[in-house]
Amino acid sequence: SSPLFAFPAGARSATWAMPPKKKGAKVATKEDGEEKANGASEPDAEMAEGKAEAPQEEGRGEKADTEAKKELEADASPDSCPKVKAEEVAISTSDSTLNVMPTAGGRVLMTLTEGGFQYLLAGARATAGVKSGRYAFEVKIVECLTATEIQGAGRTPMPHQLVRVGVSTAKSSLFLSDGPDNVCFDSDGFFIHEKNKKKASQRFTFGQTMAVLLNLDSSSPNANSISLFRDGVRISDPQPLPENLRGKVLYPTITFKNVTLQVNFGPTPLVPLPFKCPLLGAAAAKDLEIIAPAKPEGGKYEVVFPVGLPEQGFFDWVDAFVERNPGYTELSDRKILDWAAKSGLWRAKSQGGGTSAPRSNDKPDVKFGLPLMDDMSIKKVLDSVVPLVKRNYVVAELRSNLVASDRSSALQMFSSPDFKKKASVLMGEPSQDYKDAIQARMLADKVAKAEAEKKKRAQEEERKQLLERKRKKAEEAKKRRREGRVDGAEDENEDEAKEEEKEPEAKEDEDVVVELSEEEKKLFYRKSEIPDLTEKALAKSFASFSLPTREEGFDEVSFVWQKQTGCEKLLKDWVLEKKKTQRVQDLQPGEWFKEQFASWQKTLPDWKKRLSEWKDPVRRKALIAKKKEEDSSAADINAEDIDVASVDDILDLGNGEPLFANFVYEDWTLLNMRYELHLLLHAFQKDLNDPDRPSFGENHLAFYYNTYFKKAFSLKIFNVETTADFIELVKDTVQLDKTTGFFHPELPEDKPVADFVKLAEEDRRERQRRIDAGDETAKLKFSRPAPQGQPPAPKGAARTGPPQPPRWSGSRPDVPGGRPRDLPGRPPSYGGSARGPPPQKRPYSSAPPLSDPGSKHARTAYRSSYGSVASSVGAPSFHRRP
Repeated sequence: SSPLFAFPAGARSATWAMPPKKKGAKVATKEDGEEKANGASEPDAEMAEGKAEAPQEEGRGEKADTEAKKELEADASPDSCPKVKAEEVAISTSDSTLNVMPTAGGRVLMTLTEGGFQYLLAGARATAGVKSGRYAFEVKIVECLTATEIQGAGRTPMPHQLVRVGVSTAKSSLFLSDGPDNVCFDSDGFFIHEKNKKKASQRFTFGQTMAVLLNLDSSSPNANSISLFRDGVRISDPQPLPENLRGKVLYPTITFKNVTLQVNFGPTPLVPLPFKCPLLGAAAAKDLEIIAPAKPEGGKYEVVFPVGLPEQGFFDWVDAFVERNPGYTELSDRKILDWAAKSGLWRAKSQGGGTSAPRSNDKPDVKFGLPLMDDMSIKKVLDSVVPLVKRNYVVAELRSNLVASDRSSALQMFSSPDFKKKASVLMGEPSQDYKDAIQARMLADKVAKAEAEKKKRAQEEERKQLLERKRKKAEEAKKRRREGRVDGAEDENEDEAKEEEKEPEAKEDEDVVVELSEEEKKLFYRKSEIPDLTEKALAKSFASFSLPTREEGFDEVSFVWQKQTGCEKLLKDWVLEKKKTQRVQDLQPGEWFKEQFASWQKTLPDWKKRLSEWKDPVRRKALIAKKKEEDSSAADINAEDIDVASVDDILDLGNGEPLFANFVYEDWTLLNMRYELHLLLHAFQKDLNDPDRPSFGENHLAFYYNTYFKKAFSLKIFNVETTADFIELVKDTVQLDKTTGFFHPELPEDKPVADFVKLAEEDRRERQRRIDAGDETAKLKFSRPAPQGQPPAPKGAARTGPPQPPRWSGSRPDVPGGRPRDLPGRPPSYGGSARGPPPQKRPYSSAPPLSDPGSKHARTAYRSSYGSVASSVGAPSFHRRP
């Protein structure tokens, strides 16, 4: 729960403990408190309780009352200088986060709370900055929002409601406490600058008016300070501004979450301060710097769509563009992730122990453990809000900006005539300015890495020296103990003094001169540790990459680095090169493949069945006899003398013998692989239908084989090390082109399946001839894969076979079905059921007799914890549970 709205336990029924009454202050009675607690809504009651706490914090004895009367600020002197126009001082609509919804003429700030926005901070900055003088502005919490949350594994940032008020420099972060260019007070009573956080004020909450006083008057004793007032009462001493903010123009800034705020810049205050001080709306014109709302060029706001290739400087260009044009708001997934991090969301831990690293720069891996953040619901809300917030945008979506259909969808968001859609193509050799900037960033990264390594070496050296000193001290102490010396303490002090004298001064590492290498100086683009696109996203979409055109709906298409013709050629060559190296993730088998493969799955088992019939002596004898009756010369046929190419019927060579009569496991395996690879290559061409990619390389063979046949491909089965060795086994069907690196079929797609048997038989005969000649390398020994659902048996294991029924031990007879008979009145043991024997975890053994005539020792009967009678000597190890 948030400190903004925490209701102390028992506060609704107990009498409030109040401090001594201050002059002019109204004392809250028990009746007042009960009326508020019973009559107001829960947030109002909680906020009312927050108000009741204020006197407790303010008054701490008579001494505190006396000090509170001494105000540290004096009344402002009358000033006749020209004043600013009150309407010029307001919250900037362009210098605020996208979830800030100003209303009531900009005097009320609301925030989005749907689709994950309840976790994100909102920030807004004023149009007027203070250069000098002493001025104030007011903020009041007028509504507290409690958004619906879906429980997840992540940690919700606390508190749920938050308000920070302070000042910041122009163009700095809109989130107070983020970076050195701002200071603020938060609703918990802390004063914050960067990571420094100290208790300097009191809490403020619902219904209270907060006044932030910024004193830049050089003649004031509290110059260069900032103070906080609550309902006209000071709740913080003047806090000095950090040195880096002095002398700069400071703009009122507000950061909030899950609340609605009223903002008042004057000229009339909501609650007067205890001294005269003008608000910003009544300030002298010379003391303020006004940033007028930027008028769009040509009356339209510009939406820029950068279009560039992965790993070729896309995001570096976007960063440089936003830095040069701070009036543009970046729309991208990486900015959402950065926004969430600055709002205090914690990244989920990966299995390795660190935070989950982004998958790519274009689509970071959002893993906060919060369902409304992880499903990117926030992006859907943004798509609805962005067209309503009139400002300049840069859409930094790398993959989407390269795909025509995605560009069309994004353009629909900005169909309003208030926007001008511009595409900026970033391809080819960059400009010299971009090269210089990239070289500078690469050098800075290299220097930072060298400094980190230098610091690490220094720490390691210091650690080694510390260990060495400890080792020497331990040796000296051990030596003194052996010598029995009593004055060890004095000697130890002397040794330490000598050691300090002898200890060499720590060597300071010389500054390493870091320069870019000649190869790095030739680079146009900076390499990132994180890829711009994941391999999967790239493989799925790169074939659809195209250049934007005016016909798509762009008002302007500019080519930043090279002309249009050069970019078109570069993109075409890049896509063609990727087609040689990237696989098609969404490729699906077509109807032609399904028909051919279904027919093969029926034919191959029929051939194997025919071979088993031939090898059956009884059937074989009957078949030969039948053939002799039909043709007496059939018995003289020798299969080895028949030319394979002349065979018309592979199932009958004339004597009933099939052509594959001598096939073994390896021959059938190669026959199947011949046909499957033949079918795969022809189906790939048909289904992809891309003339630029007629086939694929060896790196993608396993992927496409699994895509079409739904089974894994492994070279280990064929007892070979390389793909080239495997292709040598089926070279009559498939070849690997050394020039292109692609597979190509050797046979036409309409080749009869019987011809594949002929190829397998010719190959078998050739291997046999080589074996007969003494060539042992011609022998094939393939690994047989284990049957699905059964792991391979380990070496030395007993023979495999059908699962045997469990063996039951004990004296109780078994009943039909293999399960021991259960005792009457007792449930089946170990989870048994009537359907079959249960898995028995422990062997059953019957209890021994209570007396043993042959034993010299008497046996004492006792009742075991299982409820059975056993003996103290020779008791069974296990008994049935009841």
